[in-house]
Amino acid sequence: ITDIAIIIGGIGSEKVREYYGDGSNFGVNFTFIEQDSPKGIAHAIGLCKNFVKEEKFIVFLGDNIMTKSINEIAKKFNDSKIDAFLLLCEVDNPSQFGVAEIIDGQIKKIIEKPKSPISKFAVTGIYFFQPNIFDIFPLLKPSWRNELEIADALQIMIDNNNRVEFDIITEFWKDTGTPNDIIDANTKILQTITPTTNVDIPDVELSGLVSIGEGTTIQKNTQINGPVLIGKNCIIESNTLLGPNTSIGDNCHLSS
Repeated sequence: ITDIAIIIGGIGSEKVREYYGDGSNFGVNFTFIEQDSPKGIAHAIGLCKNFVKEEKFIVFLGDNIMTKSINEIAKKFNDSKIDAFLLLCEVDNPSQFGVAEIIDGQIKKIIEKPKSPISKFAVTGIYFFQPNIFDIFPLLKPSWRNELEIADALQIMIDNNNRVEFDIITEFWKDTGTPNDIIDANTKILQTITPTTNVDIPDVELSGLVSIGEGTTIQKNTQINGPVLIGKNCIIESNTLLGPNTSIGDNCHLSS
């Protein structure tokens, strides 16, 4: 996948555009598509019709974090005639998600944020679609949230006997929609980092998993309790205590 559309809008959207640029720093091509207000995931996908044209495509919501690679799933979908392929994950709080009802190995119903969930299988924000999904969007009506819901579009496909299939994620997956979710995801991801090796930092106490970016300076009498991830070109002054479960971005300057 080398051609990626990023849907932006609202406060901070220009910072997204500035950070990612044209995609050359990431080895891909980025196209930015403006959504004037939050009118739902189906509305956002619908804005990409001219970008997608007649190709199969993947939707990956920006607040999803997962450790499982989607490469094999993408290949399976690309080689198939499946109309839509979903990734599900069993969760303890299904009322906060779109939820899928599975009967005899088939998805029969999808309900967005139900008060009385029909199952514990949340629909993650990762979807594989044929371009025929764009034929469904004009049939949608705004939900009680005044949004065009992707769950409603999927339900129409199911009712029309389109091939809607799924896989269940058993690895780590997180919808980081709240500050607490972001903190929890940060903790989990830090447990997978590769520690810095062969780094000589005199008078600095390191313990646990610690990764330090290039150009970062750590001054004496600093204690770092991993897991800790420190970005590039940072300055960590003397007598600073970091960690555990801490991420420091690039170009940061910390003092005690």
